[in-house]
Amino acid sequence: MITKEQIDRINFLARKSKTEQGLTSEEKAEQKQLRDAYISAFKASLVANLENTYIVDEKGNKRKVEKKRK
Repeated sequence: MITKEQIDRINFLARKSKTEQGLTSEEKAEQKQLRDAYISAFKASLVANLENTYIVDEKGNKRKVEKKRK
């Protein structure tokens, strides 16, 4: 789970990277770590939503959404 403080820090670093000052190498590493954590949390939330999603056909039959097989 990602916290509000982590999101605020991501946004701060994104704004700072667009300035003339830019980011230090430590800040770039922190930004990458925070972004990776955010993406992981987003994916986990999406998977949880999809696992609880059902498709209802025109006849009223419900079936669970299945993972796409490769």
